Amino acid sequence: MTEEEKGASLFGRSIDMVEGDPLEEIFALNLGDFISENLISKDLAEKIGKSEKNKSARLKNQLKELVSVYSMDNTLSVIGFDSKDDYIIYNSIAKTMKQILENDACFIYLTKESACGLDNVTKDIVLAGSSNDVEDTQNIGFDFTEDEPVVQAYKNVKTVDVPKDKIKDIKKFAELGEKNIERYIAVPIHNNANVVGIFVIENHTEKEIKPEFVHLVESMSKLFGTSISLQKTINETNKLIAQDDAQTSDLQHMRAELTALIGDLGDNQEEFIKALATAVDIKGHYNVAHSQNTADLSRKLATELGLNEKTKDLIYYAGLLSNIGKITLPEKLFSNSGKLSKEDWDKLKTYSNIGVNILMKINFLSEVVPYICYHKEHYDGSGEPEGLARMSIPFGSRIIAVADAYSALTSDRSFRKAKTKEEALAIMQQEAGTKWDPIVVDALYDVV
Repeated sequence: MTEEEKGASLFGRSIDMVEGDPLEEIFALNLGDFISENLISKDLAEKIGKSEKNKSARLKNQLKELVSVYSMDNTLSVIGFDSKDDYIIYNSIAKTMKQILENDACFIYLTKESACGLDNVTKDIVLAGSSNDVEDTQNIGFDFTEDEPVVQAYKNVKTVDVPKDKIKDIKKFAELGEKNIERYIAVPIHNNANVVGIFVIENHTEKEIKPEFVHLVESMSKLFGTSISLQKTINETNKLIAQDDAQTSDLQHMRAELTALIGDLGDNQEEFIKALATAVDIKGHYNVAHSQNTADLSRKLATELGLNEKTKDLIYYAGLLSNIGKITLPEKLFSNSGKLSKEDWDKLKTYSNIGVNILMKINFLSEVVPYICYHKEHYDGSGEPEGLARMSIPFGSRIIAVADAYSALTSDRSFRKAKTKEEALAIMQQEAGTKWDPIVVDALYDVV
């Protein structure tokens, strides 16, 4: 008999009905006491009570599993983390983002409730991290009553790009030892429910801050805000699990909160990866979405080669971030159509290692690291960084290498025009067995 033929519960179906018993749903609506006292026998009431205890235990086990998977170590590491100490973490994020954006200063402000590890906080929004060396950050911040861009970004949950003629009205520059600010952008650090802080980007000249880089900061801030909120919820969950008399309704509510945040986290992670890949393409002076093209082609090759869904997903993300090392290099390196200096060339040769170092600090991407680390290896062993050959190179790396090369060949660059599909395939075929895995090159012919 189907579920429809059995009929639906008057109260709708919960996720974890005890042996299909709709009485559990009645208890979820807090009607159990009334019914057990007035309408059912003592034996049935005891049975229901036992089921309720079993459900609480089951809910606690589910919560423990969620907490173990989505712990602080797996969620809060966004980029640039060097230490578990909060203040050092926030400084590290600000300095890493300054390097990526090639701007003059980045600051992280957190709300009083989110400023863990910072003592004696009196401001509503307090400075928690800086790319600059600020001697005394104690209570540099804002009150919600102040009419400042940081407060506006907090209240409106919206990025505030301050017009140049209004920058002079910002009061905090003296406290931070700054002068002559020409660009000031405040980005809320938030999840879908609340704001936990503000990320500030500054330039001391009129140098442009590209919209794609602002979007990267926005996506990073949303990921970071969701991670902070998730960690707070995990702490509350652990306290609830420890309570012997925890109510089923409270456990269900906490499970719903955790599940929603975990879903948001997954969406934020994907948005962050795509924003990071776009920023890489901007730095690399690609005229097309090279990283996205590489990722899409990598997935098609993985499908053609019969790989499973999880591996295809990992290869897709690795393809998006295969050139992530470029993100911390000066953009002028990639705009130079002439001959590079030895110093510049050395920087370019090691950029994949830089990218791996960044990715190692983005914990949720740890599984894609090997694919990216070895995608510059050559099939004959002449590549970098380890000189691996043939089957010693991870299969995902060999797939990404082919997709990356084909995408690069068929894209306009600052120093040459794009090759046609036929020209690119001919080059790939010529170098199959030396640079590229012949099996993957054969798959490339079938795919494109």
